[in-house]
Amino acid sequence: MEKQTGVQELDEVAVRFSGDSGDGMQLTGTLFADASALFGNDVSTFPDYPAEIRAPQGTIGGVSGFQVHIGSKKVNTPGDYCDVLVAMNPAALKANIKWVKKGGMVIADADQFNEKGYQRAGYKTLDAVTELNLQDYKVIMAPITTLTKESLKDSGLDNKSIVRSKNMFALGMVYYIFDRPMNFTETYFETKFKKKPEIIEANKKVLQDGYNYAANIQAIPNTYSIKPSKILPKGKYRTVSGNTATAWGLIAAAEKAGLPLFCGSYPITPATDILAELSKRKDLGVKTLQAEDEIAGICTAIGASFAGNFAVTSTSGPGLSLKSEALGLAVMTELPLVVVDVQRGGPSTGLPTKTEQADLMQALWGRNGEAPVVVISATSPSNCFDAAFNAGKIAMEHMTPVILLTDGFIANGSEPWLIPNMKEYPKINPPLVEEGTQGYMPYARDDKRLARGWALPGKKGLTHRVGGLEKDFLKGSLSHDPINHQRMVDIRAAKVERVREFIPEQKVIGDSEGDLLVIGWGGTYGHLLDAVTDLREKGKSVSLCHFSYINPLPKNTRDILSRYKKLVVCELNMGQFANYLRMNFQEFNYLQFNKVQGLPFTVVELVEKFNQLLEGK
Repeated sequence: MEKQTGVQELDEVAVRFSGDSGDGMQLTGTLFADASALFGNDVSTFPDYPAEIRAPQGTIGGVSGFQVHIGSKKVNTPGDYCDVLVAMNPAALKANIKWVKKGGMVIADADQFNEKGYQRAGYKTLDAVTELNLQDYKVIMAPITTLTKESLKDSGLDNKSIVRSKNMFALGMVYYIFDRPMNFTETYFETKFKKKPEIIEANKKVLQDGYNYAANIQAIPNTYSIKPSKILPKGKYRTVSGNTATAWGLIAAAEKAGLPLFCGSYPITPATDILAELSKRKDLGVKTLQAEDEIAGICTAIGASFAGNFAVTSTSGPGLSLKSEALGLAVMTELPLVVVDVQRGGPSTGLPTKTEQADLMQALWGRNGEAPVVVISATSPSNCFDAAFNAGKIAMEHMTPVILLTDGFIANGSEPWLIPNMKEYPKINPPLVEEGTQGYMPYARDDKRLARGWALPGKKGLTHRVGGLEKDFLKGSLSHDPINHQRMVDIRAAKVERVREFIPEQKVIGDSEGDLLVIGWGGTYGHLLDAVTDLREKGKSVSLCHFSYINPLPKNTRDILSRYKKLVVCELNMGQFANYLRMNFQEFNYLQFNKVQGLPFTVVELVEKFNQLLEGK
């Protein structure tokens, strides 16, 4: 047996919790992340849900995972590989061992590593260590289920409830290994189960017993300490997921516009939490409608926009397809609308719980006729707040639909978020038309934004038509005149292009010129940033240009692209943004690095690719 040697300090560590869908791994990972964030560490998480709703218990298809990366320095990603894997059954171990660093620690529930467990997971033998070549790993086979039953035998709980608590025993072991305070988690129990004191006490006891078990066995030679981060700006933080941040950003935009928020949506993975979060905020004047389908969702939102609400609808790729005709209606009527598309693996039903960036072309052009809309993207879970706020500001001030692209990775992932001072956010000024305005013309435009006025129904002197048929250039009455149609097509396109004057110029991280410019957009930001930072620290001439505004592109884009010897576009699709750049800036040569596996990039693979490009391979 190894001898205890004390506490080692680490700058960062990644822990992955995995088990069956019913093993509570998402909660376990969240509690570990929250405890670390409250302790002062920077945190990034990656929930990895199974794609099957009810995969057979104990099978690879039913494995649910949750990776947490914590650090005393800035953490931009959930980590490529984990230092510790908690595997609650053989399937979890088999599915996730590839994500454990060589020499890393594996904590497994020995009670599940029986003949039935091995068979369900598709093992050829009854020896996981030999079959998976785990000789170089630190494997701790702990009888977690048995010890949980022993811990709670006098609790008065039924056997099912007792066994369900085994994730807290495993969490207690991890808390010991990484010197985590348990008081934050105990407070969570008290809040979550305040009407069930027996559940509170049972969870506290099994958590403490897991901690004590890890402290007493000789198989864990060291504990590890990750000090609070000194890099994070001072202020009040909370852990926030991308979907929650998106919902709050939309609420903030409505508040700054002085308008009620309406969300008409249909539940779809992985966007449902936006609708759920908004439904909780009746106290802030938010109105939500769970529609019977995707088409009804967007149509109710358009109706609410016509009535003077800041209207939004949330969806994922399949739902965006269904909303396309109504989105064209919003373009024709020139009403403000935000469509949040939380991208997932496709096509068709595809991989509902996995991430992808393959909806870009659909967002840009997935409608009949010439129907331009503004397209922007979010870069991280916390950035979803600002992205949603900006989407609302553009939609309402420019009287146009805006598509906000996030993805499953950042929507479900979480990180610390510095709660902002809303006084620092700009007021939003919708072009509302005052009742009794003389000479009102529904499609008369302001010179600055080319936006038409927003005239609410029921106002004296503001009667006008809306609908999907082409409008007269000024009056808004129906028009079949070919010249008028050309003018309306031109002006709607020019209005979207005019947004370019109201968005910030594109920034570059690194040198303003050099050998290699890495180009990305959306949720790949953290991985690309870490890869570029790693190479720059080694003296390589690499910079990062990461886009949040896609249509229109920032006005200094061409100037940036011209300053580098090589351009490589990295995205989780087969090259959609690269092709978009080719259409807009044909004079440049774009290299590509693409991945479509339902997974984010790893920093390791990015660094390897960039080194190859720098070496001319």
